Amino acid sequence: MEMLEENRKKFFKMLFIFMIVLSVYLAVKIFSEIEKSSMLGQSSTPATISLSGHGEVMATPDIASVYFTISQDSKTVKDAQDLVAGIEKKSLDFLKTSNVLDTDIQTTDASFNPKYDYKQAVCPPIPMGAGTAGVTVNTSSSPYYCPPGKQVIVGYTASESITVKVRNIDDVGKIMQGLGTFGVSDLNGPNFSIDNQDGLKAEAREKAIDDAKTKAEVLAKDLGVHLGKITSFNESGNSIMPMYAKAMTADGVSSAPAPAIIPVGQNTISSDVTITYEIR
Repeated sequence: MEMLEENRKKFFKMLFIFMIVLSVYLAVKIFSEIEKSSMLGQSSTPATISLSGHGEVMATPDIASVYFTISQDSKTVKDAQDLVAGIEKKSLDFLKTSNVLDTDIQTTDASFNPKYDYKQAVCPPIPMGAGTAGVTVNTSSSPYYCPPGKQVIVGYTASESITVKVRNIDDVGKIMQGLGTFGVSDLNGPNFSIDNQDGLKAEAREKAIDDAKTKAEVLAKDLGVHLGKITSFNESGNSIMPMYAKAMTADGVSSAPAPAIIPVGQNTISSDVTITYEIR
């Protein structure tokens, strides 16, 4: 009897402990559900704003590029190439006397191509009728060409394209005038640029960043929020708008003599950035 009573006490004691553990578990579960419910509709991703900025730097070009082509026709490839080489030597000698460095002269293309002509044979006259006593009279129509014709090589064209970098831009007009006297086929330029652009690009980028930051601060104030850390940065363009002057027409025939002094103007170095901020 005593043992039965003892077992009953142990059973109720274990049941009590189980009920306490179950109550704690249910309380934690309920609390977790309440907390999850209170955060319903809220995103774990922080709110952000993105602003774009633009920056520009103006600078005077300190270098100019000139492009020209030498093109000559002849019956053979060698003769055409020799004609090109003769004009090239005169041009290069002139450039050297104009203080252009060898390292600033570059051949960008050299080629030769056959020239074709379409040939057709002339057909024989057509008899027009018979004469008296059965004698044939060879009165014919005008001559005409017999098909088919064919392409025939009649010669070759050799050409060479050269790019010249002129570091003393005050001489670019005179250099173009001089090159035009040697029989070059095509003369274009000058294309004004800046030799060392990295510093100017960095300056333009800094201005673009300041512009975007100022816009973000104004917008944050209007929204009644505070800017947090930067979550992304993108530079969509770090471009240079060069000054370009075309002194010659496309076929190399000057519509007007290249001026000895060509206005240089200024180049625009620009940067466009987009910055995304967290807001609090």
